[in-house]
Amino acid sequence: MNYSEVAEKYSQLEGISGRNEMTQVLAELLGRTPIGELPSLVYMTQGKLRPDYEGVELGLAEKLALRAVSTASGASPEKVYSTYVKHGDIGTAAEELLQKKGQGTLFSEGLTLKRVYDALLKIARQSGSGSIELKLRELASLLNDATPSEAKFIMRTVTGELRLGVADYTVLDAAATAFLGGKQARSAIERAYNVHPDLGFVVQAVASKGQEGIEEITVEIGIPIRPMLAERLNSAQAIVKKMGDKSVVAEYKLDGERLQIHKDGKEVKLFSRRLEVITGHYPDAVALVAKYVAARRAILEAEVVAVNQDTGEYLPFQELMHRRRKHGVDQAMADYPVALNFFDILFAGSTDLTGKPYKFRRKKLEELVRETERTRLVPAFTTSDPSRMEDFLEEAIANGCEGLVAKDPDSTYRAGAREFAWIKLKREYRSELTDTIDLVVIGAFHGKGRRAGTYGTYLLAAYDDKRKVHTSIAKIGTGFSDADLERIPNLLKPYESHVKPPGVESKMDPDIWFRPHMVMETIASELTLSPIHTAAMGRIRPGAGISLRFPKFTGKVRDDKGPEDATTEEEIVSMYNRQLKKIGTSQ
Repeated sequence: MNYSEVAEKYSQLEGISGRNEMTQVLAELLGRTPIGELPSLVYMTQGKLRPDYEGVELGLAEKLALRAVSTASGASPEKVYSTYVKHGDIGTAAEELLQKKGQGTLFSEGLTLKRVYDALLKIARQSGSGSIELKLRELASLLNDATPSEAKFIMRTVTGELRLGVADYTVLDAAATAFLGGKQARSAIERAYNVHPDLGFVVQAVASKGQEGIEEITVEIGIPIRPMLAERLNSAQAIVKKMGDKSVVAEYKLDGERLQIHKDGKEVKLFSRRLEVITGHYPDAVALVAKYVAARRAILEAEVVAVNQDTGEYLPFQELMHRRRKHGVDQAMADYPVALNFFDILFAGSTDLTGKPYKFRRKKLEELVRETERTRLVPAFTTSDPSRMEDFLEEAIANGCEGLVAKDPDSTYRAGAREFAWIKLKREYRSELTDTIDLVVIGAFHGKGRRAGTYGTYLLAAYDDKRKVHTSIAKIGTGFSDADLERIPNLLKPYESHVKPPGVESKMDPDIWFRPHMVMETIASELTLSPIHTAAMGRIRPGAGISLRFPKFTGKVRDDKGPEDATTEEEIVSMYNRQLKKIGTSQ
């Protein structure tokens, strides 16, 4: 397939905002793509090259991408940079500069989808000495043979900013339309994707075998399942009422990292909530699973928590994050040993348990996990009495937990779903928000005084999961230790941008922008209306968004969460409406 056909459809998608029209254009593109090339097309339309759990990072640093455009176009680095700043998009800059050079003449070799994909995969997998120059040559070679329009989308793809607005579920809709005759089969495709989150694989299966292809996709050890997520309510009484005034299972919500554990004989693989392989961070957890999980083959979920070596007490999340490193793992393992707290089992032996009720899965978990000082089931309590649940909440808080997760004992495991079968309950604060809020760093302002030479405050955003954009909600400058002030800028360095990144909405203009990546946990005194911030703009009052009053960093950088896992606008609006006190427009 010629890449020009892909670029043509991408151009159409770029000008479309309606989901139905977008689905139709994408369905046409999928339908004309050879089955063998569908995975490549789907991955690139997602802005990636392989499924997340394979850990293939595509995004090139801004400087290298600009050098490639300069090499291919013949324009000076200064001209390339000024064109980039003018458009705020490296793809449009490449299109303009290559247009001036007259790319796409008879002397250039036409690009195919396969060549573009293979070249990008080669770039992504280059590492070590000389890799920068190899990446530069490979990318410049592509651009030399690209038309200006093709160059635009190649550059957007390699920098991770495709800007088509195509969500994974839009691709599923398009696949249903292209290969199953309509979106009525979408739920079956979605189920397949949630238990096997490789969109290229799923679309290819649908294209080659139709409904039968979907039915053949099942839970598989070694392929992570998209986690089931919890809603939130602010009282035990509200939870019991929501679940039909019946007995519910309340479990400790520990202050750790959620793991999905795949055991296949002697091999154990650990996945994060974001479906990344993190086995190398927790060799001791791997050993605990091998020794204390009786099933030879299983998929389990657990919360991994750092423990005090002397007392056995659980340590805060930020202590556990010392384990998130590529080097010095043995020393970190000695300094910050961990315990596993199992709370679900999704597969055992050769049986998929996701369709079984939670009470059945919990019983199975009890049979297969041997409890020790370092392995146990998450403490749970069954009740229909709100006051007893509140007592259990206080017990959980006293034991160093964040709160509770209440679960419907009759609920199945809905991979990828967020619904009221699971409900979070955290401590009520007399003068603070009921819950912490996970927000994405989108910008920073230079510090003054003691913070001169580093960032003084950060601009944070919530996530609009309907429009797939990040919207500003607050500036934050308190709660940071000296170590945080030194560490966080280094963590953010790879995501710096001289222009506002696509998919970010903000009326404020920070000194430096960041592509959405880092998630910070915050707390605040309350939520307030603001004409300055864009989160939930107009949802409560025309011309006003929602902001945080007296926001404070809790000390936790949520490495286990991606930018799309941040607190959503819907959650922010719900939290605002629950406040007893409504504050007028903040300045």
